[in-house]
Amino acid sequence: MRILVTGRDGQVARCLADLADDRHAITCLGRPELDLTDRASVEAAIAHLAPAIVVNPAAYTAVDKAESEREAAFAVNAAGAENVAAAAAAAGIPIVHLSTDYVFAGDKDGPYVESDATGPTGVYGASKLEGERLVLAANPKAVVLRTAWVYSPYGNNFLKTMLRVATDRDVLRVVADQRGTPTYAPDIAAGILAVCDRLAAEPEGVSPGTYHMVASGETTWAGFAEAIFAASKARGGPFAAVEKIATADYPTPARRPANSRLDPTRFQTVFGHALPEWKGGVDRCLSALAASA
Repeated sequence: MRILVTGRDGQVARCLADLADDRHAITCLGRPELDLTDRASVEAAIAHLAPAIVVNPAAYTAVDKAESEREAAFAVNAAGAENVAAAAAAAGIPIVHLSTDYVFAGDKDGPYVESDATGPTGVYGASKLEGERLVLAANPKAVVLRTAWVYSPYGNNFLKTMLRVATDRDVLRVVADQRGTPTYAPDIAAGILAVCDRLAAEPEGVSPGTYHMVASGETTWAGFAEAIFAASKARGGPFAAVEKIATADYPTPARRPANSRLDPTRFQTVFGHALPEWKGGVDRCLSALAASA
């Protein structure tokens, strides 16, 4: 099965590339070969590769910067996503589109399910929500996967930032009143391939729409940091003490959801696939970083 992945440098795109095998011929394309903001570019890439499925993890992800770059965020996350979905639809193929917990306001008491009302509190979340709407409208075979708190050995992410900063500081102040599920990007990539396999095997048997795909369990950013440092310390790596603070003590341009928990039950039921528990991903990420050092 030939799969076209938008972007080549993002965490999920790179993890998908790592999973290429005899059953999954995965091609990751970014600019200039594939530019989400240029419909003709996307159409040309699809025509050239003739994939069975298009996966769209590419996005504008600078959450705080988006507050002052609304046009840029919407160009990629909304109009760009629509371009990919429409081009795939014109070729008669499905799209698997990656979205985010930031589409919710974060004020629910408990994990969000797919039918809950959305209400993004910032530009990034609003642009991703509009992207979801446009993708589902443009492609009748679209599957939207919402995930959260993504980290991996690649790119910039919370785990790598904590390890880097801990080399210079003994104590780090980390927010403890935002809850969510750290989700390891290789596990996200494996989940995406499970969706692709099901779409290929039963093209009429999968309901298009939105699904929540995250690791099991939950924690806070402070709890995530503590797990990172405990695992790193056990390996002889950098670590620091965590001072728990409130969101109000660490103001940012974009308001983060206090509750980013997503319920993955529907995804697990439909696709017969569950992402592993979040703490195991921390150990696997540290192992991968050590192997690449």
